[in-house]
Amino acid sequence: MGNGLACMPKKDLRGGIGSRSRRGSNSRSQRKTAASEDELLHHQALAMAIHQHQLSQRFDGSMSRRIGSTSSRRRDLPDSVTNGKLPPAFLENLETKKIILVHGEGFGAWCWYKTMSLLEESGLLPVALDLTGSGIDQTDINSITSLEDYARPLITCLQSLPDDEKVILVGHSCGGAIVSYALESYPRKVSKAVYVCATMVLNGQKPFDVFSEELASADLFLQESQFLVYGNGRDKPPTSIMFDKQQIRALYFNQSPPKDVALATVSMRPIPLAPIMEKLSLTTENYHTVRRYFIQTLDDRILSLDVQERLVRENPPHGMYKIKGSDHCPFFSKPQTLNKVLIEIVQIP
Repeated sequence: MGNGLACMPKKDLRGGIGSRSRRGSNSRSQRKTAASEDELLHHQALAMAIHQHQLSQRFDGSMSRRIGSTSSRRRDLPDSVTNGKLPPAFLENLETKKIILVHGEGFGAWCWYKTMSLLEESGLLPVALDLTGSGIDQTDINSITSLEDYARPLITCLQSLPDDEKVILVGHSCGGAIVSYALESYPRKVSKAVYVCATMVLNGQKPFDVFSEELASADLFLQESQFLVYGNGRDKPPTSIMFDKQQIRALYFNQSPPKDVALATVSMRPIPLAPIMEKLSLTTENYHTVRRYFIQTLDDRILSLDVQERLVRENPPHGMYKIKGSDHCPFFSKPQTLNKVLIEIVQIP
């Protein structure tokens, strides 16, 4: 599962038909074990989605569920947190261990299942929540008319924090705009903000502006796009966007494992249009007081490297990281690398 390499079986130095037979038997057994672990991991990912509403009710250790079997988790983890060892000592003296994972357009809390498991193994306290009308949240997507509506679960979570506690926000894709909105609203609640190939917009920009080079201007897109959904009737403005499965596979998951792609294609929901067409107001007094970090994905077909470079150039973060071989969804295509980058950012004083 993921980017970890399974251990190769040891060679039988005695050779002969018996050793080849044993090697073949061992190989088949290992393949069956790996397949069984993968099936278990994906079943539990679905279970996580079903019970996700329980995670968003409060912010404590119980919110972070363990995903996957012990063997499948540890096989893919860095040596420093495997073999039953305790988390490294340097992870015990942090400004905060609490990380809120904010999904991107069309996704839900379910997409972070690998990241949650890996962060937990490092001794951190991750929370993945559903934005309004996303994941298993039952809000009618056609009723979302603003960025405030869409971001409400995150804002509620920040409001519930004790006065002396901070969190790290991690936003993916259009979830970056939600993170920016939260920084402007509650900067003192946030220790750091991480943008994972995300819409790290400027003051006065719309999240859609980030994609305008790829999808044409907003006006032209709204006039001609075949992906628009008119949830309130053809005589009313469009309410959401929905790509078909083939386009989702090609645009988002060109490097992701097939089982994660299958999970996504049956779990993704329409993208509410109003939040990504709304301009953000970001001030020096609030938004710019929080340290920001940007993670680039170098094989991304949704947000090209040129666009990601422009975002970093126009709105410089405190640090930038690159993940080679990752599509637009590094939590699927490069989960271990993403985890290492996040742990490095968490440790920055």
